[in-house]
Amino acid sequence: MKILLWHVHGSWTTAFVQGRHEYLLPVTPDRDADGLGRARTWDWPASVREVPHDRLRTEHVDVVVLQRTRDLELVREWLGREPGVDLPAVFLEHNAPGTGPEDGPVPDARHPLADRDDVPIAHVTHFNRLFYDNGRAPTTVIEHGIVDPGERWTGELARAAVVVNEPVRRGRTTGGDLLPGLAAVAPVDVFGMGLAGLHERYGLDPGRVALHDDPPQHAMHAELARRRVYVHPVRWTSLGLSLLEAMHLGMPVVALATTEAVEAVPAAAGVLSTRPEVLWDAVRTFLHDEEAARLAGKAARAAALDRYGLARFLREWDELLAEVTR
Repeated sequence: MKILLWHVHGSWTTAFVQGRHEYLLPVTPDRDADGLGRARTWDWPASVREVPHDRLRTEHVDVVVLQRTRDLELVREWLGREPGVDLPAVFLEHNAPGTGPEDGPVPDARHPLADRDDVPIAHVTHFNRLFYDNGRAPTTVIEHGIVDPGERWTGELARAAVVVNEPVRRGRTTGGDLLPGLAAVAPVDVFGMGLAGLHERYGLDPGRVALHDDPPQHAMHAELARRRVYVHPVRWTSLGLSLLEAMHLGMPVVALATTEAVEAVPAAAGVLSTRPEVLWDAVRTFLHDEEAARLAGKAARAAALDRYGLARFLREWDELLAEVTR
């Protein structure tokens, strides 16, 4: 198939484009959010092709994967077609309910496509499907798939690793306010985008908390694997792909027991709790007991490969796309 989609979520797209299709990514002159094109920090195959937005009408498109309500407007404007009517479409919902401007408050958050029955919603977690009011829209869940980075954990650095994007802007949602408590028990490396101002926002000691702003994915994986433990302080998110990538690397996990994390991380893989003091005790344990960290990391990797393997992910997407284009 020829699949039209926007570059919205780089890590998710990295897995999706490993399939056997041709993937068309719109490009605008300034490569803004409506036309970002190919990734710069992920390695995508040649089957991912950039198409200038004003040439999309000349392309044969079999199906569109929508990820924002804005994408509905762009399909109408750029292709002259109506998603779900004269162009098969799926709406991929990345986000937890209540995070979008159209959602409304949880637990009554209503999905923007809840009043349509011609575009199925594919949620990335069962938590999302449960908590959204999906109305009459057909729904399914296709859990994340990960391109396996390999078992690379060494834990040679007795430090905690955190991956989070825009923690200053997103505040409590991503748990930035929990970082001082973490830093009190372990030196911390924070990886992600939009880290500027994090020290100032939460009074963090630069000697205790190091920032690694927007590293390429392969470089980040290499550095994560050298840290003793992965910490996931995010309060409200769909399911951080960085958490699943860390598990694939063989890292032990310490995470808030919120949203889908309770399904993704088994007990043998680390510690989940809604009590920060329990999490910080677990971090101390892993810092001082390298063998415990190694065993938990082994369990984390086994669980991630079993549930979030790439083959299952691609197969389920092929089945859904075949259904909507039939």
